[in-house]
Amino acid sequence: MFLTTKDIAQKWGVSVTWVTTLCKQGRVEGAVRKSNKWLIPENAKKPEDRRSNKDTSTKARFRFIDLFAGIGGFHQAMRYLGGECVMAAEINEECRKTYRLNYHTEEKDIRGDVTKIDPTTIAPFDVLCAGFPCQPFSKAGAQKGFQDKTRGNLFYTIMDILDAHPEVKFIILENVRNLADKTENWDIITTELMQRNFYITEKPIILSPSDFGIPQIRERVYILGIRKDIRNERILTNGFIHKTDLQLEKHFKKCKMGDAWTILEDEVDDTYVVSEEQELMILAWDKFRIGTKIKVIGYPIWIDSFGVGVDDDNEVFRSQGYDEMPSWKQNFLRHNRKLYLDNREFIDNWVQTYDMLNRIKLYKKFEWNCGTDVTDIHDCLIQIRQSGIRAKRPTFYPSLVAMVNTPIIWDRSKNHFRRLTPREAANLQSFHGGFKFQGTDAIRYRQLGNSVNVRVLKILGESLFALANDGWDGELNGNKV
Repeated sequence: MFLTTKDIAQKWGVSVTWVTTLCKQGRVEGAVRKSNKWLIPENAKKPEDRRSNKDTSTKARFRFIDLFAGIGGFHQAMRYLGGECVMAAEINEECRKTYRLNYHTEEKDIRGDVTKIDPTTIAPFDVLCAGFPCQPFSKAGAQKGFQDKTRGNLFYTIMDILDAHPEVKFIILENVRNLADKTENWDIITTELMQRNFYITEKPIILSPSDFGIPQIRERVYILGIRKDIRNERILTNGFIHKTDLQLEKHFKKCKMGDAWTILEDEVDDTYVVSEEQELMILAWDKFRIGTKIKVIGYPIWIDSFGVGVDDDNEVFRSQGYDEMPSWKQNFLRHNRKLYLDNREFIDNWVQTYDMLNRIKLYKKFEWNCGTDVTDIHDCLIQIRQSGIRAKRPTFYPSLVAMVNTPIIWDRSKNHFRRLTPREAANLQSFHGGFKFQGTDAIRYRQLGNSVNVRVLKILGESLFALANDGWDGELNGNKV
């Protein structure tokens, strides 16, 4: 009797992704591939887990703390590099549950509100990791930065911990891209850390997983620091860490067409298929694009700007408040009106066929961001947002965000559009295949949207540690870090 990868994953207590990988590597005896699915003998033995992120070290190379820990992206990266976590802090209880589920952390070892932690109660450690809250700097917030007397001041909580722990050798901080937009924010960070005897990155290091061949655009600011007295003086000479000192370019890899499909699971539950109306609207816009014979649509299409059934341009413009519009919106209105008039017969029939005038606003807007590289919407990445339906090249996904706005792809085995699963979202954040989640899908998407990319942190940590003098450098399990 044969079982599916999902059945075997449940039986072995691992992820479907890992079982699929084992089958592809030929490590599951008797596994066969039929109709794009793996079938595995019921009595197949579970292979040994050889993954490099498995914690097999007998002695940690360094100790770290994980502040604003989320679900443990920093933890996973640092443990891979040979670290032992001596304290984690995360205020969100759902995140703490996921953290404990994966790292077997005792209740006392993952704390809550970091502002209520006495720094002197933290065990000695070498590396401070913190993805401190982004709201003070995010475009989604008021962007008050350090003027925010609540979240902004969490940076100073980190400084208090450093003051109580002069043994700290390295700092790895992460925040949103907007942190680098205001000079005063960066100046405060620079001043505070340099006063504590650290060499830090001369400028904000802005990186995205897509820089390393991971198919997700997610720009973040990284701030790295090394204590002055342990630095390699042959490399660091003038008070700062320069981006070239980190030699990140050896890890750079461009994403290419089709890379978006590399993170997908072989078998996905039908619950991720989009609603009938959403699928109908996606396909309706593809009919529109083909019917109007426009090879490149260089502007958003807004049905409400067409002036359907109206002959007088001035009437259309006047009814939509053209004179009061900003120039960019006037430009869109003119383009959309011309598009309608050039294809009036087709568009009138299309609008009637799909009842487009009675659809909600987000179905009345469409963006084609594929140029001529893609000819079929089934080969696109789709987003359904308040700004409309957007089709993108399958090169990389837009940034995962904390709110549930999951990318959509065409699943050829289901013959339907579906959303990415939480496991696929975890792949975009480079979480290993054995990572476990708890809670609803909405909670999982939100946690991953708030998380850090594990592989990017592995690379940055490895590069930062290489800047220390030879007295700190070491080996883990025989492998140079």
